[in-house]
Amino acid sequence: MLNLILKDILIQKNILIFYIATIILYLMVNVPSVYIVFIYSIVFVLSAFSNDEKDNANILLNSLPYTRKEIVSSKYIGALIFTGLFMLLTYLFDFLLNGNQVAVLWKEIVLIMGLVMIVISFILPMSYKFKTKYLTIAIMGLFGVYMVIINYFVPNLNKQIRTVVQNFMTIQELQLYFIISLLIVGLYIGSWMLSVRIYKRKAFLSFES
Repeated sequence: MLNLILKDILIQKNILIFYIATIILYLMVNVPSVYIVFIYSIVFVLSAFSNDEKDNANILLNSLPYTRKEIVSSKYIGALIFTGLFMLLTYLFDFLLNGNQVAVLWKEIVLIMGLVMIVISFILPMSYKFKTKYLTIAIMGLFGVYMVIINYFVPNLNKQIRTVVQNFMTIQELQLYFIISLLIVGLYIGSWMLSVRIYKRKAFLSFES
């Protein structure tokens, strides 16, 4: 399974420099590190999935000694690894450029991982069920809705989101963090199992046809 995760990294090695350059650029204009890690982690996972579709890699993968469960699991485990790598890069560059402390609050780590896991829990099953181009259309549609909302209905939505994040960071009850973490992990595992089921069924139907 490690080879499957390494494959996703190697496929995108040519644009890693672009990722790093834009991360540095965003840090120089004081974009919050939480946003950077979150966005780049999601983009990296989607790009890896899209590359598999474009190159028909699934046909090759299914002919190799990997189970369909391992193929799907590599995406879910890889998403966490990629998030950790982007987190390491972002906070390291933030320290080098802005002098901010590398020591990251554990609450911030939990927040980033939680947000990524929630989004991945919805994105990956949809990606296995439908092609990623339809998912891209859906994301663009949601972005359009978001722009309409902040321009016509809730102009201070971004400020409210920042307030929610800041309130989350100031919560002192460890029990609440534990409960939220359990719920997110449960969602992630449920999504994982659902994706395995979808992928197995799709592969079975393709074999029959």
